[in-house]
Amino acid sequence: MARGVLLLQLGTPEAPTAEAVRPYLRQFLSDPRVIEPPDRWLRYPRLWRIVWKLVLHGVVLRKRPAESAHKYRRIWDRIRGMPLLYYTRRQAELLQASLGSSYVVRFAMRYGRPAISEVLHELLAGGTDRLVVVPLYPQYSATTTASALDGLFAALMRERVLPGLRIVEPYYRHPAYLRAQVDLVRAFLAGLSEPPEFYLLSFHGMPEAYVRRGDPYPQQTCWTAEQIARELGWPPGTWRLTYQSVFGKDPWLQPYTETTLIELAERGIRRVFVATPGFVADCLETIDEIGNEAREAFRRHGGLELYRCPCLNETPQWIEALRELVLEADSQKPGPS
Repeated sequence: MARGVLLLQLGTPEAPTAEAVRPYLRQFLSDPRVIEPPDRWLRYPRLWRIVWKLVLHGVVLRKRPAESAHKYRRIWDRIRGMPLLYYTRRQAELLQASLGSSYVVRFAMRYGRPAISEVLHELLAGGTDRLVVVPLYPQYSATTTASALDGLFAALMRERVLPGLRIVEPYYRHPAYLRAQVDLVRAFLAGLSEPPEFYLLSFHGMPEAYVRRGDPYPQQTCWTAEQIARELGWPPGTWRLTYQSVFGKDPWLQPYTETTLIELAERGIRRVFVATPGFVADCLETIDEIGNEAREAFRRHGGLELYRCPCLNETPQWIEALRELVLEADSQKPGPS
């Protein structure tokens, strides 16, 4: 039996240019899992898709690619390229080395390249008949985990011979994932010359409407944040869970990360630590949004230093956690027929 492992990540533009960002954003913002109808449009879903398509192509894709490209240029590395692509590739390479020749490990992007359909076809053509799929999102959301699996199932529909599937469940409370996060934060804090006065655990945001419709994401982020804070011994009142990356005019999950940083600075807090445990690889939202934009806002309102903890990236603890997740999923026996 030929075993394969497929890591599923969000995706990134291939270059920090408007021309490269535009098709990436078009694919991302056309996903109905990502952009759901507002409450007032729920009775007219087809009409909403038409209206959103007009707005997307007539307004958003005319202006936003250039704005986003400017931000991507700030994180672009001439040798490594886009950080998310680099670290996801490294995770696949290191996991392959850890698992050995018993598995073939590949990665794919929900939006952009390498596309899920291309990588899946390559695996199946190479003889893979048992596949462990790892969505690289610790906390479940329809906008991320479900969307990635939509892409996987759509690709499977084009294949004649399907593999046995094992899909890794959300691992927001898995001991190996939490251990990797805690070790990462503890090591980072140990290297600081002065301790932070306050700690933030910042997760990607989500419209409140999605939560009202049943998305379990906020409960899972809360569970993760509380476990990390408990393991690190942060007393109540010294840390907070926040949400970042707000898009559009509708209310999103709160408290917002940048608003919280401004409030802390205005209270006289001078040194703040920010970790992003919902992201397993550094990307635009962690390097630029936290490391540049949020840091600037904090300092502009009186803060002195914002310590941004890197993501798990290629740390040995995270690769070991991935290995545990894969082996546990692969050991599951199918249910009764």
